[in-house]
Amino acid sequence: MTVYTVTRKTQSWYGEQIGVLILDAAYPCVPGNVGNATTYDYPVRFQEVRGASIDRLLNQRDPALKDMFVEAAVELRNRGVKAITGACGFMAYFQEEVAAAVDIPVFLSSLMQIPFMHALTGGSVGIITANASRLTARHFEACRVPGTVPLAIAGMEGQTEFREAILEEKGTLDSSAIEREVTEVARRLVEEHPEVRSILLECSDLPPYAHAVQAATGRPVFDFITMIDYVQQATARRAYRGRM
Repeated sequence: MTVYTVTRKTQSWYGEQIGVLILDAAYPCVPGNVGNATTYDYPVRFQEVRGASIDRLLNQRDPALKDMFVEAAVELRNRGVKAITGACGFMAYFQEEVAAAVDIPVFLSSLMQIPFMHALTGGSVGIITANASRLTARHFEACRVPGTVPLAIAGMEGQTEFREAILEEKGTLDSSAIEREVTEVARRLVEEHPEVRSILLECSDLPPYAHAVQAATGRPVFDFITMIDYVQQATARRAYRGRM
């Protein structure tokens, strides 16, 4: 007989290891996107951060958002998740504050993979972000990315479909067009920076196109999903089965 114990009285259901903080935005999240539940082979729990718009996070970097992110993270923790991630790399701005507010792992931005990527390949890390002009030193510092890691950064803000569909939330999204756009950005990135040995798709909307970016560049490609899968496995270890 196996006896189970209530973890906390605020938890009414079980089995969701990963909690995902979602921006207050409206655009289609296709399979592979952090915001699409079918992306994962395991259950996740989403928590919208009401009032946290793309504009307030990326463009304004509104400090008032801190309390909203902390409140949403505490709600996820109270509902029983074992680790909390984000659905936008720019949530890195509040990584430290959110991590300090809960007693479970917090990994809000895919940028947190950069030290591992650099150690793995020894070369420069190429970053494809939603908007290169909005990615600041604070984002990297909050994710503990050493200033000694060589980086090459390219943005998607100049790509028409990506900008209109996601950054401007026009209401529709042509996934094939975005795949062509990000692949071209990636190809140009490695042509201009041949020292790049791995690529990070910083934006949570870009994992659906990781396979296309890898085919175009021949580099290892990391994104939010590689990070979330990694933490999921670490927080939900399973017994091995096999033969000897």
